[in-house]
Amino acid sequence: MDALLFLIFAGIAVICAVSLVLQRHPISSALSLVGVMASLAALYLLLGGEFIAAAQLVVYAGAIMVLFIFAIMLLIPGRAESGPDPLARARRLALPVAAVFGIAVLLAAVGRVGGPGVTASEGGVGAIGRLLFTDYLFPFEVTSLLLLAALVGALTLAKRRVNP
Repeated sequence: MDALLFLIFAGIAVICAVSLVLQRHPISSALSLVGVMASLAALYLLLGGEFIAAAQLVVYAGAIMVLFIFAIMLLIPGRAESGPDPLARARRLALPVAAVFGIAVLLAAVGRVGGPGVTASEGGVGAIGRLLFTDYLFPFEVTSLLLLAALVGALTLAKRRVNP
């Protein structure tokens, strides 16, 4: 069962990664990256890393991708697509692919319920939190400052383009 779920999620990740590279519109590429991140979270869940799977979804597929999409929308103001809908085929496939993805996530989650838990001594939430706020506090804060600087830079570039 785990091998089948691995193949499903790995296939979804590869398909989304190929779509990420082949898309012409940056928003579509960013949404394909969300698919890759969600598939990686499901793979982490299959490996027994519940915390890293949740962090992958919340931090990367959630917060970072919202920041990417926000920056893309700021840097390409007023650019509307014209002509036939380039995503018409993708929209027809969206519901079946989402259903397969959801069923696979449920099967992975059900397979992990009642299994052996991860304790703090093995690298669970407690150990990760302790390391994050002791040994790795400085790199964590530097990363947050770099993200803030990137956001300020994107806003500055967008403002410069809108008001020449």
